[in-house]
Amino acid sequence: MATRQEQRSEETKNSILTAARQLFANRGYDTVTMREIAKEAGCSHTTIYIYFKDKETLLQQLSMPPLQALMERMDALSEQKTASEEKLEAVSLAFIEFCLANRSMYSLFVNVKAGRVDEQSPQLEINKIRNDIFAKLSRMVQASLLLAVTDEQLLMCTRIYFYTLHGIVATYEHSEETVEMLMDRLTPTFRQAISVLLSGFRETCKET
Repeated sequence: MATRQEQRSEETKNSILTAARQLFANRGYDTVTMREIAKEAGCSHTTIYIYFKDKETLLQQLSMPPLQALMERMDALSEQKTASEEKLEAVSLAFIEFCLANRSMYSLFVNVKAGRVDEQSPQLEINKIRNDIFAKLSRMVQASLLLAVTDEQLLMCTRIYFYTLHGIVATYEHSEETVEMLMDRLTPTFRQAISVLLSGFRETCKET
């Protein structure tokens, strides 16, 4: 059983994480300072460093659990006994739904402190899982093309595919509709976008 001191410590840590989440969502990661997070959390600007050494640590603490849950869902969907294109569609819709469900934190989870997608050994743990997500999509795009492509062609196609997913999310980032409303109304359009992209990739890769 946790002692009173341990309970207070855990409460302080959770308060800091909650404050950071709110400030990052409202003002953006880059503009918020550790001192401001401490003030919002109701602790001193020295206490916060006992729990989190810097903003990067807070970024990873806030982002890793939801991204890991997303990756697990993508893994499960990719193992279904369906055609490659259907698997890609399911995984892509899951990614879109995740981002729309986390609109206020989407940029933090996916973009802040992001590195190159082709970096082999990123320093930040958060970028390892981001790159794992990209690699998962890349493998699924490759399987859905139904033809042999070079590494350069595959990277190009996956980047374009990822740009499209990000564009969809950005379009509805400030929508007042719920994620359920958006997915119900727009899933047919999202599916058509995926189909059009793959058709275009196949034609382009055949020609080069």
